[in-house]
Amino acid sequence: MSDQSLYQRLGGYDGLTAFTNNLLPRLMNDAQLARFWQNRGNDGLEREKQLLIDFLANVTGGPMYYAGRDMITTHKGMGITESDWQIFMSHAATTMHSIQIPETEQNEIATFVTSLKNEIVD
Repeated sequence: MSDQSLYQRLGGYDGLTAFTNNLLPRLMNDAQLARFWQNRGNDGLEREKQLLIDFLANVTGGPMYYAGRDMITTHKGMGITESDWQIFMSHAATTMHSIQIPETEQNEIATFVTSLKNEIVD
């Protein structure tokens, strides 16, 4: 295993921004998941995107401070189903593939994201 943090192996801030910029449109344009972004203004969407980048940078060993809420608070009451989760995971995998994240890092990300499932899915 590399001595570099996952943050570094993913390309740092720029790599996480590329991931987020690729993933969010997939989620927002998905027929089932689009409901989570309905009636959101551009400012709110940009803030959400920045919080996601900050969160990812923080949890992957980067220097960013995450000022957002915890996963339970953030997702409580959204009605996220198992089906929504599976679609999200599929889009995340497609995104990682499309921006050519190596398999080892894809597996690390998938393991971490899966560890959050009980905090996100109702």
